[in-house]
Amino acid sequence: MKKFLVRGTVVLIILIILAALGVHFFLDAAIKRGVETIGPRVTKVDVKVDAITLSILSGSGKIRGLVVGNPPGFKTPSAIHVGTASLALVPGTLLNDKVVIKSINVEAPEITFETDLTSNNLSKLLDNVKDTSGGGKEPPPAQKPGESAKPPKKLQVDDFVIRGGKVHVSITPLNQSATVPLPDIHLTKLGTGPEGITPAELTELIIQEIVKAAESQAGTVVTDIGKGAQYIGGSLKTNLMDKATKGIGDLFKKKN
Repeated sequence: MKKFLVRGTVVLIILIILAALGVHFFLDAAIKRGVETIGPRVTKVDVKVDAITLSILSGSGKIRGLVVGNPPGFKTPSAIHVGTASLALVPGTLLNDKVVIKSINVEAPEITFETDLTSNNLSKLLDNVKDTSGGGKEPPPAQKPGESAKPPKKLQVDDFVIRGGKVHVSITPLNQSATVPLPDIHLTKLGTGPEGITPAELTELIIQEIVKAAESQAGTVVTDIGKGAQYIGGSLKTNLMDKATKGIGDLFKKKN
C-alpha cells in the first residue's frame, strides 16, 4: 500500500509538471500567434517574432527577434528590429479585462529611418497605427467576417523603457546611409485609468516617441552629409546634397 501511494504521488507530480509545461508551451505559442496576427492589423505591415516566453507564475517574460516590416514603397528590409525585450506583468490580471504590465524593457533595438525626401517609413507606419486606433484621418478598419465581436483587452503599462538603440538613416535618392545612436525613451503610467489603453493606442504612443527621436537624429545625419558634400567636389553632387538637406528640413517642418 505504501509503495502504491509513493508511486501514485510520483505519477501525480509528473502529471502536474507535464501539465504546467503544456500550459506554458501553449500559452507562449498563443501569445506569439496573437502578436503575429494582431500586429499586422494595427500597423498594416508584416510583424514577425522568433519566440515569446511567459511564466504564468512569476509574470516575467521575454520577446526575442521582433521584426516590424516597412510600409509598401520603401526598400529597406524592416522599420524596427528588436533582438530582446523583457516584461513583467501581474499574473492575476491575465484573465481580467485589463492586463497590468509592471514594466517593459526593450534592449538595443535597431530602427531604420528611410526617406525619399518627400516622406519617410516611420511616419507612414505611425499614420497606419493612428488609422487603426481611431486617431488618424481614416476611420478604423471594419470588423472582418468571422472575427469575434469581443473588444480587445485593455492594458496598463506602468513603466516602458527603450535603451541602447540605433537609428539606421537611409537617404534613397542619394544612396547615402549612416548609423547613429537612438536616444533612450522612457514612458510611465500608460493606461493607469479605469479604462486602460488598447494595444493600438499603446503602439501609437511608442512609435510616436520612436519617430520623434529618429527624426531628430536623422536631421543631424543629413546636416553632416551636407557638410561632407563640400569636400567631394562636382557641382551635381553638391546640388544633390543641398537638395537633400533642404528636402529633409522641409519634411521635418511639415511634421512639426
